[in-house]
Amino acid sequence: MLNELLILKKIKEGDMKAFEDLFRCYYFPLCCYAAGITGQMEVAEEIVEELFYVLWKDREHLQIFQSVKSYLYRAIRNQSLQYCEHEEVRNRYRESVLATSASEQPTDPHQQMEYEELQKFINNTLEKLPVRRRQIFEMHRMEGRKYSEIAVRLSLSVKTVEAEMTKALRTLRKEVETYIHME
Repeated sequence: MLNELLILKKIKEGDMKAFEDLFRCYYFPLCCYAAGITGQMEVAEEIVEELFYVLWKDREHLQIFQSVKSYLYRAIRNQSLQYCEHEEVRNRYRESVLATSASEQPTDPHQQMEYEELQKFINNTLEKLPVRRRQIFEMHRMEGRKYSEIAVRLSLSVKTVEAEMTKALRTLRKEVETYIHME
């Protein structure tokens, strides 16, 4: 415990070597722990890397009142569980959208025409998105790929994929609202 307090003090003072030692000591065990919760090693690595990034970035304000090991494992546990909850919500949403879109195809010719017009508008809006953002959107929404899978395939972080999806959805929502109010 005393050794951990010394390492923590050095990290707070900006000692990169102490931080690297802490990273080397805990990185792999934390990845295995997170992978046990999330079921995905790539996601686990992202979670652990993000924790160490935040730890270094906020080192001056860091307040750890128990052992560093306990702090790291608790933080990883919380982030991993949060990821799993987020994935579960996303999967439920995807399933409900797929079920709804399959059962709600308009049968009335007029409604069918409006539906096709709206679909063309959405496709045109998607074409205006930056290439990477559109690619991420299509991989997620049309191919049903998970953020972690997209991140690996495009050599991006999961956070970047999430940010790009958020921007794509924001743009799409704004354009559709504008389209709806024009009619």
